[in-house]
Amino acid sequence: MQKIASFTIDHIKLQPGLYVSRKDNLDTNVITTFDLRMTSPNEEPVMNTAEVHTIEHLGATFLRNHHIYGSKTIYFGPMGCRTGFYMLLAGDYTSRDVLPLVIEMFEFIRDFRDEVPGASPVDCGNYLDMNLGMANWLANRYLEKVLYRIDESRLVYPE
Repeated sequence: MQKIASFTIDHIKLQPGLYVSRKDNLDTNVITTFDLRMTSPNEEPVMNTAEVHTIEHLGATFLRNHHIYGSKTIYFGPMGCRTGFYMLLAGDYTSRDVLPLVIEMFEFIRDFRDEVPGASPVDCGNYLDMNLGMANWLANRYLEKVLYRIDESRLVYPE
């Protein structure tokens, strides 16, 4: 079997950043998949499921309600390795194109202090596994250490 694209990235060299993971064509439309890498793979501890789950709920809610990208949002969810998230948008984008959107989303997550959307037994299959305080902290860490000071080395996958 052939390796999938995400397994061909050197995770030893990979650092937190905002990367285009892949672009797929669906008829005449392009779907851009972004790698929102929040922790350094195989160097830092992975994020716990409670905060990952909270970021997923907040990020998906933010994106689906965004005045520009709401109708272009295909998916937002965690990587199985718990080092970041995938964001899929309809359209042909670069990492630089969506940097303002990702900053806006993580500022929303950092500053969110209300009931987590969808965190109820009716809306979610594991609604008790949430940690808003750690989600706020991780969002702030990603903003301060990566997004606010990002350069090209954190916008394009390492060779």
